[in-house]
Amino acid sequence: MSDVKIANPGPLGLMGFGLTTLMLSLANAKLYPTGTGLGAVLALALVYGGGAQLLAGMWEFRSGNTFGATAFTSYGAFWIAIALSTSTAFPAFSFLGDAHAFAYFLLGWTIITGIFLLGTLRINLALLVLFALLFVTFLLLTLGAFNPPAVATDTNNLTVFGGYLGIATAIVAFYTALAGILASVGMDFLPTFSMAPRAS
Repeated sequence: MSDVKIANPGPLGLMGFGLTTLMLSLANAKLYPTGTGLGAVLALALVYGGGAQLLAGMWEFRSGNTFGATAFTSYGAFWIAIALSTSTAFPAFSFLGDAHAFAYFLLGWTIITGIFLLGTLRINLALLVLFALLFVTFLLLTLGAFNPPAVATDTNNLTVFGGYLGIATAIVAFYTALAGILASVGMDFLPTFSMAPRAS
């Protein structure tokens, strides 16, 4: 029996990650009014950032890509956790009201992202930049959560800076996804700068 050709699930996972990250980062950067757009963020977190990335992760397992499978599945679960924790339909999962719990949640994802960052050193420069930006984004958001402003309505500069870096992260994710999509249709002209070791 001949092998069935498997489409590259990477662009799907990157698009889901990029769009959801962009929407949440716009809120963190205070680029739209507080309280607006939350529904859109939650819907994307549950369906696109969460569901689509989980699917991409499962398909990466099928294609034999351990890094992609672990990364997409992990961040898909991250977005689903965010959606559940902020939805009034699931009060048992809500922890965002506990500043320290949320800070430790973000710290855990900073560590996970650092692990993935190390893995990109043998893949390509586009993913290295993506995970470097994401690592610093999570670090700033973590520090902001551990040091909330005295008044809840005040601006937390660390969180705002993290929001801007999150926007940059989303742009790199879109670029990397576009490179994969174009390559799949024979337009392989957007470089991702492979860093995989050359066969001797």
